[in-house]
Amino acid sequence: MTNEELQILEQDWNKLLESLAENLGQKPDLQSLLFLIGIQELGQLHRKFSKEQKQDLMHIAVCHLMSLRGYFELTHRDEEGWPHYQAIRPAPELNEGVEKQEILLKQLVLRYFEIND
Repeated sequence: MTNEELQILEQDWNKLLESLAENLGQKPDLQSLLFLIGIQELGQLHRKFSKEQKQDLMHIAVCHLMSLRGYFELTHRDEEGWPHYQAIRPAPELNEGVEKQEILLKQLVLRYFEIND
């Protein structure tokens, strides 16, 4: 990514965070957004989750977001309604360090909110 593209990404990211802060009462971080996306994708909005389930929700979010780029696909939902994904091709960005992973996730979160707006 060029410096200009990174600046645009950060501007768009900050706009999203500000917009969500109005609804949530505080500015979320990437982890919070992954958790919220996981809950949305699970479709069980009004329940309490254990610490392990919260981690699973973030994993669901990452898999769903990566499916937007064709890296994962939803295979099924189990008897409790939890989605399960399978990798269908490698994601090169995931092997290029934390910074590249964060950039990819930010891009995908932005796309998620555009699609689900």
